Amino acid sequence: MQRKPLSYTLATLGLLVFLFLAFLVKFNPEALNGFDRTIQTAVRGDLPQTLTTFFTMVTVVGNTSTQAVIAIIAVIFLAYRKHKQEAIFLAGNSLLAAFCIITIKNIFQRPRPSILHLVQADGYSFPSGHSMGTMLIIGSIIVILCGRVKQKGWRCLIAVALAALIFCVGLSRIYVGVHYPSDVLAGFSLGFGLLNVTNVIYQNRIYKS
Repeated sequence: MQRKPLSYTLATLGLLVFLFLAFLVKFNPEALNGFDRTIQTAVRGDLPQTLTTFFTMVTVVGNTSTQAVIAIIAVIFLAYRKHKQEAIFLAGNSLLAAFCIITIKNIFQRPRPSILHLVQADGYSFPSGHSMGTMLIIGSIIVILCGRVKQKGWRCLIAVALAALIFCVGLSRIYVGVHYPSDVLAGFSLGFGLLNVTNVIYQNRIYKS
């Protein structure tokens, strides 16, 4: 229960960053041009083949179908092991991610970057659904595993490895050219904020069960 103030602070920070970016995208998108262009140039470079192969593979982790499979398998496994609250937490965040992605993209309707796309991507650009979905789904798995794994060393290793995966999925969306960096940052921020909100609810239910 001592984690609640920190979770509230992190949730507020994430949601404020998202709201700031959302305001700019809606009312003054030109203000983000310098930020987006600088990071796009730094990340993409001259599109070396090694990085292209790596990022086109990593970006698949954030695909809707991949995320759905990960979530379904994980929820079934947790339910089978009788971890009811964990299963509800992960399932709820997965559905929340899907709802937010569809709803918010249609509100802002930001076109995708007009640069070379290395993968097929339909729909609107803001926020990055890959980034938000991965943050919520993989982030939920991090929370669950860190609560269940007893050894501190293993907890740290799991958290770092999965956090690196989340980061790489977001970075891949910039590299393959289908999202602006501000889309990715917005997806991460909103996902992180919502994850901390739902984590408070999850922790309350865990302590009561």
